[in-house]
Amino acid sequence: MFFLKELPTQQMVAGYAKTFSVKDPNTVQNALTMMRDASLLLRLLESYFTEHGTSQLRFLVMIVIDREPERDSLLASEIAERIDVSRPVMTRTLKSMLEDGLITMEADSSDARAKCVAISKDGKKFLKQILPGYFQTISSFMKDLKQ
Repeated sequence: MFFLKELPTQQMVAGYAKTFSVKDPNTVQNALTMMRDASLLLRLLESYFTEHGTSQLRFLVMIVIDREPERDSLLASEIAERIDVSRPVMTRTLKSMLEDGLITMEADSSDARAKCVAISKDGKKFLKQILPGYFQTISSFMKDLKQ
């Protein structure tokens, strides 16, 4: 998250750019604006997920599995790699999702230590329920940015 509420002025960025030999201070200003906007959107999405009793990480686990049209499940290690979280965080998240009935897990047929993770029927229903609001939140945010 980018927690700077008020961005530096263009004059301030230009001053720093001159001091540190940055050739294009506008790119710095644009990047700061982009980070601030992304942070605001992430906060909105976290609030949305909290209202629906989930988190961004749990949502992403389901999306990563769901976006694989030729597969019904992924290995837990594949999910962790695609979401870029540590194995312990992924293990805790998958365990809580399993307890909540959002996913199913079974041993991989070629390696009993590896776990195949699939979205359960309840998980698919839940995902279908929250996806419209997720897209609406993003759409509204982006519309407001353009105004």
